[in-house]
Amino acid sequence: MDWKNSYSEKLQQFVQDHLEEDPAKLFLAQKQPLDFDLKLAFGQLQARQKALKKIPTWAKHPSLVFPPNLSVEQASSEETALFKSGLVRGSTMADLTGGFGVDTYYLSKEFDKAYYCERNEELSSLFAHNMEVLGETKFSIFSGNSIDFLKRFEGKLDLIYADPARRGGHNQKLYKLVDCEPDIVAHWDLLKSKSKSILLKASPMLDLKQALMELPDIQQIWVVSVRNEVKEVLLSWEEEKERSERHIHCIDLHPHGNKAFDFTFEAEEDCVSSFSDIGAKLVEPMAAILKAGAFKSFGRRFGLAKLHPNSHLYTAADVAENVPGRIFEVVQEVSNPKKELKQLFPSGKVNVITRNFAIKAEELKKKYKLKDGGEDYLIGTKVGEKYKLLFCKRIN
Repeated sequence: MDWKNSYSEKLQQFVQDHLEEDPAKLFLAQKQPLDFDLKLAFGQLQARQKALKKIPTWAKHPSLVFPPNLSVEQASSEETALFKSGLVRGSTMADLTGGFGVDTYYLSKEFDKAYYCERNEELSSLFAHNMEVLGETKFSIFSGNSIDFLKRFEGKLDLIYADPARRGGHNQKLYKLVDCEPDIVAHWDLLKSKSKSILLKASPMLDLKQALMELPDIQQIWVVSVRNEVKEVLLSWEEEKERSERHIHCIDLHPHGNKAFDFTFEAEEDCVSSFSDIGAKLVEPMAAILKAGAFKSFGRRFGLAKLHPNSHLYTAADVAENVPGRIFEVVQEVSNPKKELKQLFPSGKVNVITRNFAIKAEELKKKYKLKDGGEDYLIGTKVGEKYKLLFCKRIN
């Protein structure tokens, strides 16, 4: 598509003027003929609204063109892209799965030359347009199969980055590396022969140990969450690094300061958890730690006891403020929910959490007519062999 002519100044202004309006209602209300593509304008409006929180810098740039909603949904956020750019540097890099180009753009900040590969011609055309708008000249664009690009590439890159497509032919979500496109596992030797380092982005649902079985050369893993919601799993290999214990880095990106926790699967295997009844404080590890499976390492490092092998809630009389997780003060146990919950939360508002409990949080709220809100917490979990409900207050 000729983006320069299609995405006219009048269309751009229309989108900017209506950024906070409902596109569907706006479309129905539009009666007068316009001298630009109205369908394109509404598509841009919808995409920018989705991107406002995820990619704020780009969303606020009036001249950038956005792809269909699915490509925006699949793109990395600005936060995670910036985080990844801090892990890499060199002279030349290639992104084998360019897409909208958020990762390509931010990763390239640490490189002199960048190759963008994308098999969807419209997306590659859109990326070329956007980079021209941003005044970026370091990109070479390859529209086609990125594996073909690598086979033809002469020399050696400093970084290959890839975020393999994780949707099947029937739009189902895929998690295993071997099921994604391109198949990184099948072409792993080719990637290693063409680059000094490789960084892969995978599904938050990826089985980390399965991935290490598929790609035993991987040396480091990052589990990245944003505001305590796991968003990405990153797998890293570097030619110059010796293979040793694989370090798992659990990172939570947050405006008020990032939290981190590192461990190895070997150390996790050697750890032994301690168990106790409910103490004065409860701790729920941050989501990245739970995803990575550092259940024993977490408790051991911070001197915390578990309530049950499968609950993944921890307790102690006192807890250090730097613990990477949510800390709660236990106010009381709720032994007679039907009677006590009405007294404790007369408005029916309380934040409900269940971990290894008899019923799920939504069922618990429905059963006792509760709704999330307020400053109080109701935590259901298994302690020893009993299910317990705890009225708690968040400390950190």
